[in-house]
Amino acid sequence: MSAWALPNDSQQPIRIQADDAQLDDKNGVATYRGDVIITQGSMKVTGNTVTITRTQTGDIDVVTSVGNLAYFEQLQTQGDTKPVQGYGVTIQYHAAQNRVVLIDRAKVIDKDGNITQGEKIVYDTNKKLASAGRANGSKVTESRPRIDMVIQPKKKTDEKAQ
Repeated sequence: MSAWALPNDSQQPIRIQADDAQLDDKNGVATYRGDVIITQGSMKVTGNTVTITRTQTGDIDVVTSVGNLAYFEQLQTQGDTKPVQGYGVTIQYHAAQNRVVLIDRAKVIDKDGNITQGEKIVYDTNKKLASAGRANGSKVTESRPRIDMVIQPKKKTDEKAQ
């Protein structure tokens, strides 16, 4: 589950905490309910319900976190002190495609404090590309026909005192 990841996050063990768990090994589906917290390296996912599906070979396929709001955070590069943070009613991580999808009241705050909000935000973790827009085909609790972005000014390096 190495979305906006540090290079070694995917090599770390996954820890899952929840009030309840249902495991279906035959179909490769695990569902966790009740204040779910999943961590792996610098990555953290929280939600009311988290479902993890696995491929035939046992690799993680899709992690779906649903909550009010579901939450995701992860450090992007070594030395970062602030993680990228994502919020949404539904957050999906598609492992094979290296893609994070935030749906309904979607919001991403990057390490520099830049904010993107919309009905749906899709982030390609390999290319580090994000797209935001309407959640066509998905039910949303709050219609947002337009995206909203806030871009912070670049911090200037200390100038010599005059």
